[in-house]
Amino acid sequence: MKKRSLQIFTGVCLVIIVFGCGSKEVNPMKPNVLFILADDLGYYDLNCMGSAFYETPNIDRIGNEGIVFTNGYANCQVCSPSRASIMSGKFPARHGITDWIGARTGEKWRELGRYNKLLPAEYVHNLSSEYITLPEAMKQAGYKTFFAGKWHLGKEGSWPSDHGFDINIGGWQSGSPRGGYFSPWENPNLENLENGENLSMRLAGETVKFISEHKDTSFFAFLSFYAVHGPIQTTQEKWAKYRQKAEAAGILKTGFEMENYLPIRKVQDNPVYGGLVESMDDAVGKVLACLDELGLNDNTIVIFTSDNGGVAAGDAFATSNLPFRGGKGQAYEGGIREPYFIKVPWQKGLKRCDVPVTGSDFYPTILDLIGEDLLPEEHSDGVSLVPLLSGGSIGERSLIWHYPHYGNQGGDPSSIIRKGPWKLIHFYEDGRQELYNLLDDPEEEHEISGQQPELVSKLMKELFEFLNDNNARYPRKDPTYVLENEQTYLKEIEENLLPHLERQRMIFLSKDFDPGNEWWGSTK
Repeated sequence: MKKRSLQIFTGVCLVIIVFGCGSKEVNPMKPNVLFILADDLGYYDLNCMGSAFYETPNIDRIGNEGIVFTNGYANCQVCSPSRASIMSGKFPARHGITDWIGARTGEKWRELGRYNKLLPAEYVHNLSSEYITLPEAMKQAGYKTFFAGKWHLGKEGSWPSDHGFDINIGGWQSGSPRGGYFSPWENPNLENLENGENLSMRLAGETVKFISEHKDTSFFAFLSFYAVHGPIQTTQEKWAKYRQKAEAAGILKTGFEMENYLPIRKVQDNPVYGGLVESMDDAVGKVLACLDELGLNDNTIVIFTSDNGGVAAGDAFATSNLPFRGGKGQAYEGGIREPYFIKVPWQKGLKRCDVPVTGSDFYPTILDLIGEDLLPEEHSDGVSLVPLLSGGSIGERSLIWHYPHYGNQGGDPSSIIRKGPWKLIHFYEDGRQELYNLLDDPEEEHEISGQQPELVSKLMKELFEFLNDNNARYPRKDPTYVLENEQTYLKEIEENLLPHLERQRMIFLSKDFDPGNEWWGSTK
């Protein structure tokens, strides 16, 4: 084996004591694990997290029956680094995958014509074969391992089956659903069976098949949706439902405003995206129903999270993360704060916990929950959250993000450290720092670095000691940079893209909207 409805807490875990007993019961032997990972789903894209627009009863069920970590984070503001951190238990600066695999670096960045001050850093392009990954650790523990959906952690030779998954359905190098959300799609590891078949439901069906065939064994099933990544698509029926919801709520005249590089969506009223979110939720419901029908619900740990924030700017400009600032690709909370649910059936009482946690914590937490020894040399940046599940503590620690790249969604090259309520962002373009107290200001409206110079210095020292100890790579100045070229580019964005997005928004919301391709070839 290779080596808004939720209050945003930021202090302690909330424990509800169950009548007649404590908050923890004896766990069964070798429980199953179902890990569900959404793509590009924002913190407020679920009804249970505060959305009044999207309907997600099945995902809500996981949160309602489990524990909601209100300060749950992805390890990066884009996908591949976060996914590598889940698999490895390491922060991106340590495993080296610091951007989505396929993003341009160095002088190739100029090919995009964005005229930025910096050239993005190089990064690792596949999950290292030297790691003992989470699925490999599960195999060592006697589990049957299964993967379905988006992988995006390397080309052939670094696919799920190369990193510990016995079965791989649909996982390969692409980070988007090539061919769209309705068959025929373009995926070498997912056969087309029926034209118009829904991709999310197909992945759920494959997961149900695996669970049914392995109901008498201990299994680790990883359902990794391509949803809700662009291109956003849905059925006519679901589009009509969400268009009517938007109309009933009152359609605003404008839905975007200009930020530094791109317009950003300020309202959740996209009926195409709403339908895509609900289709993913339907698929989650299919898998949960399977657990119920097979009598596996009481012996299956269920985890749900997302790999980065909702896409408010760039890509499909699909959702709004307000009241959080920013979105996918950006260093603010909208880019990294995620739905983060852990349901442990035998764990009773604890409903919400505000302790900051990240994707790298899943690896040791799962090992701990199934009664296996931890592998601290592997999941070196993750900690077991099991003490938190019963109302205990894990001690204060620092969480670190490293994204020395420009996001397609308007983000700047940056690194972040969060310690307690404090969040410090270092921006590489001009070397400035922004400091926020997330206990008092979770919306990051009040930058206070000037009021806390000693704290800034202390956090900067800790941040760069970690980065340098792990040989982190940094962006470099572009010697061909011309300010006027960048200003011209940004002016064109504001004058052309911003009004285009407003027109497109109104087209999606019009009663006679028709994408012109029989609703992306959907049949169900």
